[in-house]
Amino acid sequence: MSPKTAGIKQIAQNKKAYHDYFILGKYEAGVELFGTEVKSIRAGNINLKDAFCVVKNGELFTHGMRISPYEKGNIFNRDPMRPKRLLMHKREIVRLYGRIKQDGLALIPLSVYMKDSRVKLELGLARGKKLHDKREAAAEMTSRREMDRNLKLNTARRSDRVSE
Repeated sequence: MSPKTAGIKQIAQNKKAYHDYFILGKYEAGVELFGTEVKSIRAGNINLKDAFCVVKNGELFTHGMRISPYEKGNIFNRDPMRPKRLLMHKREIVRLYGRIKQDGLALIPLSVYMKDSRVKLELGLARGKKLHDKREAAAEMTSRREMDRNLKLNTARRSDRVSE
């Protein structure tokens, strides 16, 4: 394990984001959570599917990120869909806000992971794909899959001939 990935455990990924957006840049942010939310995330009860981020009053918030209530929690469980504040340096937030407003981009949560004992959110600076872009990506993926399948089949046939 390399030092850069030491202590990192992937919890959840937003695969739909890669289908719906071109990811132009990635950023890391901490998430302000309560105890039962952290326990629920450790159990993997989080969904990023329709999540997005907004800048409000110089602070970064994520909306639509669902953290299911902790099963063993009680009155301390929070609303699963509440907006969560993201922790980044002020300079980074201002720079991202400028890019979002000027270039018409969006901030999309890509993944949630544990870095040592802290919950981190990977954000993607994204531009939306049009329908024809999605079709091109799907066609490219299908052709790549077909090429891999044929290569694997041909390799298997060759190894059968050699063993005879």
